[in-house]
Amino acid sequence: MQNKLNLDQVKVDFARDTAGKIAENLHSWIGDYTTTTIERAAARLLGIDGVDKGGIPLANVMVDKLLEADMLDQGLVPWLAKAVASREESPQDIAEALVEGKLEVSSVPDIPSEKWREIAETLAEEAASKIRTTREKREQIKKKAAPPNKPLLYVIVATGNVYEDALQAKAAALQGADIVAVIRHTGQSLLDYVPYGPTSEGFGGTYATQENFRIVRRALDEAGEETGRYIQLVNYASGLCMPEISVMGAIERLDMMLNDAMYGILFRDINMKRTFIDQHFSRMVNAYAGIIINTGEDNYLTTADAYEQGHTVLASQFINEQLGLRSGLKEEQLGLGHAFEIDPAREDGLLMEIAQAQLCRELFPNSPLKYMPPTKHVTGDIFKTYLVNGMFNLVSVLTGQEIQLLGMLTEAIHTPFISDRYLSIANGQYIFNNARNIGEELFFKDGGRIQSRADKLLNDACAMLKEIEKIGLEAAMEKGFFADIKRSSEGGKGSSGVIKKHEQYYNPFIDIFMNNSVTVGEGLS
Repeated sequence: MQNKLNLDQVKVDFARDTAGKIAENLHSWIGDYTTTTIERAAARLLGIDGVDKGGIPLANVMVDKLLEADMLDQGLVPWLAKAVASREESPQDIAEALVEGKLEVSSVPDIPSEKWREIAETLAEEAASKIRTTREKREQIKKKAAPPNKPLLYVIVATGNVYEDALQAKAAALQGADIVAVIRHTGQSLLDYVPYGPTSEGFGGTYATQENFRIVRRALDEAGEETGRYIQLVNYASGLCMPEISVMGAIERLDMMLNDAMYGILFRDINMKRTFIDQHFSRMVNAYAGIIINTGEDNYLTTADAYEQGHTVLASQFINEQLGLRSGLKEEQLGLGHAFEIDPAREDGLLMEIAQAQLCRELFPNSPLKYMPPTKHVTGDIFKTYLVNGMFNLVSVLTGQEIQLLGMLTEAIHTPFISDRYLSIANGQYIFNNARNIGEELFFKDGGRIQSRADKLLNDACAMLKEIEKIGLEAAMEKGFFADIKRSSEGGKGSSGVIKKHEQYYNPFIDIFMNNSVTVGEGLS
């Protein structure tokens, strides 16, 4: 990465070191807790699937019964391993017996720890092996596929009907998209369970279920076979079920997952403690599965002014990076987010956008940045929006972005038609091809507007990080440091699902995922 901004490396190091201290402060207590969804994720990893007659996931039933018996603080795995040993049945059989009333939590006898730990470790390793196999399959397919040009063309589908999503996802891939995201049903992040099976109704998007993941994955693989390319699939590991959805993504070979440390707190009012604990474990799963995460800094600029608050994006990127690394993610798995959201009416706004994008690129040279399109200031004027999206695409190729969520000319009017998506793909393809190597040809004036803006953003981010280190990230979020949104450190949804770990707590997946994290092959290629 060429250094075009003449950044002060002392400031860069200060920002990264300070973000590391902020992350360490969180990790001083994160490991003392588990959550109901982490334990449900462990159940899903061990093969427990399905729902009871009332449609409640078996993983939820098991965890709720252990919670009622005051046993969940030791983890789900010890009880389940003891049940497997005493009944000589599979984890799925144990779950079904529990749901059907053929087994009581208290009826499982205690057995020597050596015996149940051996069973637990065997079951966990079998689960981990399946994830490794899925990851290796992805890499094998990628090696045979044609390497994509960058920035990668990323589009969304959001019909609410998974079968229609699959058709539109395949159509987008055939039109040239490299990445397809299925927007999640509005409000699903506030459900403390994962819906089951294929779904054909959803408001604002489609439910994230394991079967829905499987259906769209199949469609994109079909498109890949037709085009000789590998098409990447994206969904959302956020909300009250972050770890469980990460597990589903690992099993069904998703390639990217939206997974931010603070998004749920800010935009869904989820309890801070619950979110910080859940994001850590869910990112362990992502890391082990070779999944690239996308963070949500772009959302800050939908509620706060992009020019005045651009430095908050940088501060959050540094924090997300440090928390991600502590969960086992590699730099090439950190799709840190930012957005093209400065008011297009601002004089030299394009230069300010270039400064922010180039700054992000130089600060995180090994991370596949995810660049988000203009939404806040676009209207029903489809011609102006199409032009603004073209400027956005130009900045992207100029500054070496890698994951480009294409803007839609009908943004703010309706959910995109297939034709709208096609025009956005054509816009990106034209500019990315026509200006492919523009970044290698252009340099910025020393002390000019772009360099000065980048220097100010870095200075302000350093000052913000210093203040956050002083008062703590929880207090900073209470004061509204990010997105102009204030959240109580003790409030929010899901706090009842946070459990202090017993001294004998056991979850074998933590050691497996953290001690055997993997390198993501060729990254995005």
